Amino acid sequence: MTADDGALGEQHLRDFEDNEKTIPTILTTSQKLSTGVDARNIRNIVLMRPINSMIEFKQIIGRGTRLYEGKDYFTIYDFVKAHHHFADPEWDGEPEPEYCGKCGCNPCECEAKVPKPCAVCGQSPCACPKEPCPDCGQHPCVCSKRTKVKLADGKARDIQHMMVTSFWHPDGTPMSAQQFMEMLFGRLPELFQNEDELRTLWSEPATRRKLLDGLAERGFGPAQLAEMQKLIEAERSDLFDVLAYVAYALPKLTREQRAEKAKVAISTHFNSRQQVFLDFVLSHYVSVGVEELDQDKLTPLLKLKYHNAIADAVADLGEPQEISKVFAGFQRYHYQCPAPDGIWRLSRRAGREQSLHALPPFRAQDVRRRIRPRVFFTRR
Repeated sequence: MTADDGALGEQHLRDFEDNEKTIPTILTTSQKLSTGVDARNIRNIVLMRPINSMIEFKQIIGRGTRLYEGKDYFTIYDFVKAHHHFADPEWDGEPEPEYCGKCGCNPCECEAKVPKPCAVCGQSPCACPKEPCPDCGQHPCVCSKRTKVKLADGKARDIQHMMVTSFWHPDGTPMSAQQFMEMLFGRLPELFQNEDELRTLWSEPATRRKLLDGLAERGFGPAQLAEMQKLIEAERSDLFDVLAYVAYALPKLTREQRAEKAKVAISTHFNSRQQVFLDFVLSHYVSVGVEELDQDKLTPLLKLKYHNAIADAVADLGEPQEISKVFAGFQRYHYQCPAPDGIWRLSRRAGREQSLHALPPFRAQDVRRRIRPRVFFTRR
């Protein structure tokens, strides 16, 4: 309300002064409430502009000091820190002392209890090394930050305890972290039926891309999968490990651990020059993620490794077709499951056996010569 409002403004002021009204009333003005207003039931005063006069400041605050039945106090909201400039002990009076809630004294007279020295280290407080938590194996314990989700297969998965819902259903409604995991768990059988099929699909760049596209169509695109990585504390893991953990509760490996395991098979199945290039590929995989293993990343990786000299890459690794087979072929070993005895087993899926002929042709003869006595196929 301003002076320019005329009769309408005066009517607003009279409505504001009507102390019998039960509906809360808010009046916004500049200097209209400084003097001459008898609104005894003012409960809140909000200061939103600088005040340059102590007299004006006291007049404004005085609007709230009027007595009214049922009014025991009023509140000042000072957004301009006016009270810092116009502190007046004679007007404000002495601040009320704060008394201790236990002893009732000011200052507090409670005696601080000194803990007894530790019987082992003799210090107070105890300085003995703490044992890690038996459940999470960490110190300090982080169990309180995790919660268990039991899915339809009867197995529990650990997820981070999240106070704020940050997941959304495809229809736009919010859902909890547990509901998010349950929905992903329920949709995965539409894309693969068992662990072997997941490994086989993920081992080929082309089928891995189709699997990721299928997940995106079902509402689990890159952003949602990244959130799932955070949810199960697998930011440093491959997305394969995320899916395997949700679908089958398999232990999660970091990308670095998976790369180290793959190097064992790479040293057996590829020549020294190919090994050097694949080690370079794996270093980028560890630092960036599984997207570095996409087929369309092969050319950028070659240019980076050979300083834009593709001719040098061809001279070192062979013809483009052969390089492509090496790049795709090593991924089969990267995602296969090594047995405890260290033998890498190729799987059988959907009635179609993965034989030595499925390996890159330019290495198949070498593979037969070097490892055939130790290769066998599992039936699951």
